[in-house]
Amino acid sequence: MKAFIIEDEYLGLQRLCKLLSEVEDGITVLGHAESIKSAVQWLQNNPAPDLVFMDIELADGQCFEIFKQVEVRSPIVFTTSYDEYALQAFKVNSIDYLLKPIKKEELEAALSKFRRMKDQFQPPVLPMDIEKLVQELRQTQQPKAYRKRFLLKQGQRWLSVEVPEIAWFMADGKLCFLKTWDNRRLLVDYTLEELGEMLDPLEFCRVNRSYIVHVKAVKSIDTYFGGKLILQLSPKTEANDVVVSKEKATDFKQWMGK
Repeated sequence: MKAFIIEDEYLGLQRLCKLLSEVEDGITVLGHAESIKSAVQWLQNNPAPDLVFMDIELADGQCFEIFKQVEVRSPIVFTTSYDEYALQAFKVNSIDYLLKPIKKEELEAALSKFRRMKDQFQPPVLPMDIEKLVQELRQTQQPKAYRKRFLLKQGQRWLSVEVPEIAWFMADGKLCFLKTWDNRRLLVDYTLEELGEMLDPLEFCRVNRSYIVHVKAVKSIDTYFGGKLILQLSPKTEANDVVVSKEKATDFKQWMGK
């Protein structure tokens, strides 16, 4: 199998290449592009690969622009950091998507789906199928509006706090608090699970059961036994060090590197 990767994040590219080598014997990655422009140039000047892995958000725009500039004759497996881009449009077209960070078992499932599709259809994907997919994906793709501010009840008064003022959130028993950059500790009437849906994942990360942190609040990262990580936050936490589990450590480091 010959594959081509369109991905603008170095860590994401390296992870995908590593996983492909682990799950698919004899696969050859012909090359990669990190922008719409370089992807179009490669596709125009090279034979169609067996499969293309395509990130939706690229350095110079969304990957849909590629289809306007060049005829894509290969099946596509889309990759994305945002699950709202995926939905069911992929499934009904016998083309899959992978949500970052890509998991080994999901990559294996996507490749198995590709092989079944290849056996059933010759050629495996027609240009019309790709165009239909793009149209359906555009219809489902609505940019998610993340929370911009919180109205918090503090005693007998209400206080409006802008999200850019917030360094981290902490769950303490059944209560949840936020800490602002100027070190105010305020009660929030949401759970961490609810907050995780409201906040931009490029800026905030759920690092464990008790904390959601802003990327700029992480002042140091130290290794800990068992593959765990210890975070030092600013403003400082009232409790012990913030620990990231071994299971979440890889995803957290990838998030910090975006």
